[in-house]
Amino acid sequence: MRSPEVAGFMLELEPEVLRLERELLGGTYLPQPYRTFFIREPKPRTISAAAFRDRVVHHSLCAAIEPVLEVVAVSSSFACRRGGGVLAALGYVRQMVRRHPYVLKLDIHHFVESLDHGVLKHLLARRIGDPGLRELLALFIDLGAPGSPPGRGLPIGNLTSQHFANFYLGPLDRLFIKGLGIPGHARYMDDILVFGDSHEVLWNACHEADRFVQDRLGLVLKPEVTRVLPVTTGVPFLGFVVFPGLVRMDPARVRRWRRKMGSLNRGVALGHLFEDQAQLSADSLLGWAAHGDTYAMRRSWARRRGGPGRQLSGVDHPG
Repeated sequence: MRSPEVAGFMLELEPEVLRLERELLGGTYLPQPYRTFFIREPKPRTISAAAFRDRVVHHSLCAAIEPVLEVVAVSSSFACRRGGGVLAALGYVRQMVRRHPYVLKLDIHHFVESLDHGVLKHLLARRIGDPGLRELLALFIDLGAPGSPPGRGLPIGNLTSQHFANFYLGPLDRLFIKGLGIPGHARYMDDILVFGDSHEVLWNACHEADRFVQDRLGLVLKPEVTRVLPVTTGVPFLGFVVFPGLVRMDPARVRRWRRKMGSLNRGVALGHLFEDQAQLSADSLLGWAAHGDTYAMRRSWARRRGGPGRQLSGVDHPG
């Protein structure tokens, strides 16, 4: 259902778009303040929602820079790329756990909130030659994120932030693949896996990555999740645990999934939700679960519960 803001823009679509065009070409365009709100799942964070007219600019801007960023992207990076996504990432990691006995798992401490604006603008300037486009990119970068230190952080929730953040770690991808000759690597935003055949090789790669992200990118690895483990124990990635023979949902995600499905059923039963609305949300949850080998769990839920989620069309297949 469209919000009044979206409906108003669409009602006056042609004059609104022409107004945006004049502002962008004339250098008078300024984004409106973000609307911020707090979420707790999948983890606590502040989301910054841009005004709808600014989201139109975000999408146009990302369409313009996406081909340029794609040229330098590695094939084992799966966020914000055509042909990427969670399903492709999990499929690739499944291949890696069958080829290599060990994996190094890395994460960046407060990644999006800590991005250095100067580093990001320098990386973009090396790839984008149009001065006007660089100026518009800098405008959104310099806005920063509510609560972040000056010169750091991007607002979570913007399409531009997703593309900027994914591009920012491209040099780290190339360090692993070209600089260190790592045989297996996968990244989805700042969820990073490095595969190898020995603990020693992977810990050396970890030390090199730690120095690189600090010296070149102004970031810090998250020590509490940095570890080398045998792939046979399961590789945590994107809310799933990947084994050589199957992909399971992370136990915390399973609990969250069941809680959300139960909430949809209760909403319909109490009259707080229309059944067709709840069914759309249930289909989305079922589709997410279908990224793993969760057929038995999904079918069991549908048989026991009835209501939203009882129809498994589109996702009713063994994982």
